[in-house]
Amino acid sequence: MSTTVDAGAAPTGAPTTTSTHPVRPAGPARPGRAARPDLRRISFGRLVVVEARKTFDTRAGLWLCASIVLLALVATGAVIAFAPQADLDYGQFAGAIGTPMAIILPVLAILSVTSEWSQRSGLTTFTMVPQRGRVIGAKAAVAVVVGVVSMVVALGVGAVGTLVGSAIAGIDPVWDVTVAQFTSIVIANLLGMAVGFMLGVLLRSSPAAIVGYFVYSFVLSTLSYTLAAYQDWWADLQPWLDFNYAQTALFEDWPTGQEWAHLATASVPWLVLPLAVGLLLLRRSEVK
Repeated sequence: MSTTVDAGAAPTGAPTTTSTHPVRPAGPARPGRAARPDLRRISFGRLVVVEARKTFDTRAGLWLCASIVLLALVATGAVIAFAPQADLDYGQFAGAIGTPMAIILPVLAILSVTSEWSQRSGLTTFTMVPQRGRVIGAKAAVAVVVGVVSMVVALGVGAVGTLVGSAIAGIDPVWDVTVAQFTSIVIANLLGMAVGFMLGVLLRSSPAAIVGYFVYSFVLSTLSYTLAAYQDWWADLQPWLDFNYAQTALFEDWPTGQEWAHLATASVPWLVLPLAVGLLLLRRSEVK
């Protein structure tokens, strides 16, 4: 505690007064408090751009995207080199290109989700954007865009292959794939990506989700076809309960009303409910 003597105009001999408060040194006035920055929520479009960049930043994502183009070129060259002259039509090229894409695109959708946990970037991502549903929505939008763009690339490569193959064989090019058929093929591949995306959200582990997708696509579908061949009750229920089987209609032609009903019904236990459970667990899980 400091004591100061009042040197004012007090008369001589008058008692002095003491102050128990320290004297502040003279100095410039304290500047005003700085205004708080305007913190705005990151727009959904910005999230989509960031997630698209993250899809191609990793070596796995980059090579998967590059392999789509490479395999399309390889499949086109194989059809030109080995297919009979009668099969050098656009449908043959589209089918050859679509087969590897049906496998690669779901894996790419899986990695777009599980990369947050496998690369341990989830803590940073969900700290900057606490609403995890918005991040997952942006990832889903990127998966849809990549799927559509990949199919357009396949369409272009298949068209070039048809022209080149027809010129080499000396025949007129055959364009036997309609707009409706191509649209249904795009929808089928997007549904395949949706299954991969669902597994990524549900399991949040790249190895587990990829293995789960191949088990779903090859093991379970083979068991389902085998059971339907020997059990009539499952043969009747298979279109309604086997989502993989219901998707085959999309690769053949534009589905009928009943086939759309098969897809909608079979998607509930295989896509909608697991995705809902995965989103619920993802929003409540601890991110490390």
